[in-house]
Amino acid sequence: MSGTSLDGIDCVLSTIDTDGQCKYITHVSRPYSAQMREQFSTLQRASVNELHLEALSANDLAIEYAQAVQDLLKLTGFKANQIAAIGAHGQTIRHQPLGEQHLAYTWQCLNSSLLAELTQINVISDFRSRDIAAGGQGAPLVPAFHAAQFLSDLPIAILNLGGIANLTLLEPNKPVLGFDTGPANVLLNDWITQHLELPFDENGSWAKSGQILPYVLESMLSEPYFASPIPKSTGRDLFHLEWLMKHLPGDHLPLAEDVQASLIELTALSIANHLQSYLPSCTEVIACGGGVQNLYLMERLEIHCQGLIPDVRLTTTMKYGIDPQTVESLAFAWLAWCFTQGLPGNLTSVTGAKSPKILGAFYPR
Repeated sequence: MSGTSLDGIDCVLSTIDTDGQCKYITHVSRPYSAQMREQFSTLQRASVNELHLEALSANDLAIEYAQAVQDLLKLTGFKANQIAAIGAHGQTIRHQPLGEQHLAYTWQCLNSSLLAELTQINVISDFRSRDIAAGGQGAPLVPAFHAAQFLSDLPIAILNLGGIANLTLLEPNKPVLGFDTGPANVLLNDWITQHLELPFDENGSWAKSGQILPYVLESMLSEPYFASPIPKSTGRDLFHLEWLMKHLPGDHLPLAEDVQASLIELTALSIANHLQSYLPSCTEVIACGGGVQNLYLMERLEIHCQGLIPDVRLTTTMKYGIDPQTVESLAFAWLAWCFTQGLPGNLTSVTGAKSPKILGAFYPR
């Protein structure tokens, strides 16, 4: 998995039994180089000769994925011929699910053929396109995995704090709901990179040193996406630094750390508002993703969730024996397993697709 944050690759090894239950073995992470971050950042918007850059970036990512797989095999002692398949997400560079069906598309950059050749392992990739072809959003896809793995007799939510935040809402005897709530790490990382040349705000310490700016927060929350109905999904196509700058005063820019604090508040409040709107009976929010490591974000998130739903508890997937950093990677291993079993990987109640679909494209070793 390599997500919207553009921070690197997570590669997880898991067994999956006949009932689709994952048993985590171990994982490795590989950070993106500055050059790869720059390449994929450039591909988020129109540029010169972007077709050439995309093809080269797809090759570069396949090489990085292959190295992550080799690192994982070396760590565990497994051989390539013992691995059933690699579920490879790729790097999303455009996500445009809205509009007329013939105008909708999503693009995850990856040379899957090269990855299969380098690893000599079957590769399954391009998970989102089939759902979009069926009229869906193509995202989020992880709610189907969450529903299969996190069973409860109580109404609970699984919160993924990646580049974009998304919620999965599991209520007994009700259809699974899932949607993107808005930005999480994507703007936080880009803002601190621009001002301090750091890839992320460790523990949220820089944000915590700032002051929340109510007028900036109010302006950001006026973005129509936050009030739009589900199903919905989003990404860097909407939430980027140019979007942020539109919500800052042009005559006198505030302190950079104050903007960072306000971005934390935007993420926490938009999540809490969506939770109250769609699952006000929620008893537990189980968080995962890289944002779990941002202690200030988790602190603000707990305050806002409990402010709207007093009895809700905020935990992480570590409570259930799953490293929060590995959940999304496990989800794409599971989606690859679904493909091999001929099982649909989407939930129509989540993506809005006309019907369940088998997701992915197969690249044999």
